[in-house]
Amino acid sequence: IGGAMACTFFEAMEFETGESLVEDDRVDMAEDLIERAGFRLTLPHDAMVAPSIEEASSAHAVKRDAIPEDEAMLDIGPDSAASYARAILTAKTIVWNGPMGVFEKPPLDAGTMAVARAMAEATAKGATTIVGGGDSAAAVEQAGLSNQMSHVSTGGGASLEFLEGKKLPGVECLDEQER
Repeated sequence: IGGAMACTFFEAMEFETGESLVEDDRVDMAEDLIERAGFRLTLPHDAMVAPSIEEASSAHAVKRDAIPEDEAMLDIGPDSAASYARAILTAKTIVWNGPMGVFEKPPLDAGTMAVARAMAEATAKGATTIVGGGDSAAAVEQAGLSNQMSHVSTGGGASLEFLEGKKLPGVECLDEQER
């Protein structure tokens, strides 16, 4: 878990989230997921923070429990990016839905680019890599790595629903045409 979603989990863990985006209506759900998942839930250890996206050049790394109250988490930190990359390189199947930070604004793209590079390397080593969602697809395109992923889809929600086994009208229509 990374990006803005991580801040909702941090809030559930009672960490200071400062000016970060937190989905207040999802904090209880995040707390429940933390309890159920235990150690299998991967969250950032550190964060890149700045007063605002416009002040990206002043971004600096802090531990996840030390986000200043007047700043926002705008990317995963360098330790987290390295940790996520190591985890990706040991996996046989990787599903990525959502960037790690504000990838459109350097230096807040570092976490997302680290994940994209690790996924490309994992693909080259035989892993199946699935990128779902318009922002994630745009990020791997920005990194010049789209053609190094197994699958890239701009349908983020639809990709997740497909993985859940839900029926998708467009896919159903194609299946019917094949019959």
